[in-house]
Amino acid sequence: MSGRKIFLAFGWFACAAFWSAAVGAQYPPSTSAQHSHSASSENAGAEKLGTVSFPTSCSAGAQNEFQKAVALLHSFQYSQAAKAFESAAAKDPHCAIAHWGMAMARWHALWEQPDGPTREKGWADVEKAQSLGAKTPRERDYISAAAALYRDPAKSDYAARAGVYSKAMEQVHQKYPDDGEAAAFYALSLLALPAPDPAADLADRKKAVAILQKLLTENPDHPGAAHYLIHACDTPPLAAQGLDAARRYARIAPSSAHALHMPSHIFARLGLWQESIDSNLASAAAAKEATLQHLEDAGYQIHAMDFLEYAYLQSGREADARRVIEDVASVPGSTPNELAYTKGEFEARAAIELHRWQDARSLEVPVGAPRGSRETILWARTVGAARASDAAAAPKNLEELRKVQTEWRAENPNAAPATVAAEQIYERKSEAWMIFAEGRKDDAAKFLRETAEQEDSTRPELMGVPAREMLGDMMLELGRPAEALAAYQASLKEAPNRFNSLYGAGHAAELASQPADARTYYAQLLAVSDHAPPGRPELQHAKLFLEEKAR
Repeated sequence: MSGRKIFLAFGWFACAAFWSAAVGAQYPPSTSAQHSHSASSENAGAEKLGTVSFPTSCSAGAQNEFQKAVALLHSFQYSQAAKAFESAAAKDPHCAIAHWGMAMARWHALWEQPDGPTREKGWADVEKAQSLGAKTPRERDYISAAAALYRDPAKSDYAARAGVYSKAMEQVHQKYPDDGEAAAFYALSLLALPAPDPAADLADRKKAVAILQKLLTENPDHPGAAHYLIHACDTPPLAAQGLDAARRYARIAPSSAHALHMPSHIFARLGLWQESIDSNLASAAAAKEATLQHLEDAGYQIHAMDFLEYAYLQSGREADARRVIEDVASVPGSTPNELAYTKGEFEARAAIELHRWQDARSLEVPVGAPRGSRETILWARTVGAARASDAAAAPKNLEELRKVQTEWRAENPNAAPATVAAEQIYERKSEAWMIFAEGRKDDAAKFLRETAEQEDSTRPELMGVPAREMLGDMMLELGRPAEALAAYQASLKEAPNRFNSLYGAGHAAELASQPADARTYYAQLLAVSDHAPPGRPELQHAKLFLEEKAR
């Protein structure tokens, strides 16, 4: 899967697989309103999913299943969570809150908006919970909040639903200030709000960060606190604040492939490539094992491989990135067609990141590929054709890309403005190079600079090529190294340690007769590429420059 699809949906696959290693359970203990259960003995040797405390009025057997389900829910393991909630309801037919859980397991808060059938099922779950009559005010308040999310399921006004639900969860959080689960679910509701603009999005994220940092301090083993903190900080201005949670989440819930992968969102934001590689190697292995055991599907492994390929490319490990592409064919549980378009997306990224324009312009769009895959490959074909000076092919590919984006807009009439803007920026980056290929160099530079300024306000997408980096490339093409250096420096502030930005900054500084800056960037490039083989021309050039300056 290309990063392109992931960034707009916060993780299309989201890697919610189990890792069935024999490690200790940690979802209970809890103290319910009527029961006090310790599951440390009966769950010894089970999955390790973190510690949650969600007391209920349900029976002891149902309570244990319910606690497990909540822990799974916090790690976005929705199908497994739903089964555990169903098990709780089976153990105690009067456990109303279990049906709240079933409804919440249908809401993939940061992935997608619930469609009509999903809303209908969620509302049926809520009605069942209401009809059973929860025995405590707290349980009834949770059920009422879910009702705000699913009421009038025929209406498709997701923004309004998400807003009403978030307000309801805020009230639950305020009413029960010592309830860590209310704090976690309220923070998640803030992250799920379709923000009208980047400023509003950042404000919601900061509000969630404050809640989650407090919760993680109070409960260092809470899976939702760590997980949602990573999501809240998955943007350049906040990424550093998510590093501690990123390094803790995998230890909190090592039985979750998602918990093993999710830290790499922060690692990628901060340019910590080796940590991202380690994270996704573990996640891919766990997800593969889960797929072989028929617990999850191939998407979870592919998602980890997506981040893995990107990290290898940014640390100069071209052969390792190629191996990831080749390994796509051996991912269990996927159809040949799915593997074909996944491989196509991976190849598109590699061609663009390695500046192999002929390879990019020659990419095939697999028959039957989904919209996101076609978009990624057509974008790479457009940029590749333009940078290979194929002025005839570039506009044809751009036209096809625009058709795909028109499809997307028709399918997503209520998409958040920030998402629509990101799609437009994505298209404009390729259009700038098409204008350049047509010989209108000054127009292209102006157009790309405007695109970069537009992207500055929305922040560069994770694992994409920043417009500022592209501007640096274009300034070098135009023989304007000082302007190129400024563009690369701006890019590195938002997307640290990207291979092409580091090399571009060093090369631009060298050409602009700024040897001190060149040394800084070349040294940094060699540092982040310390596991790379010596053959990359960029690394050889950087090493030679540093050796000559040291004499």
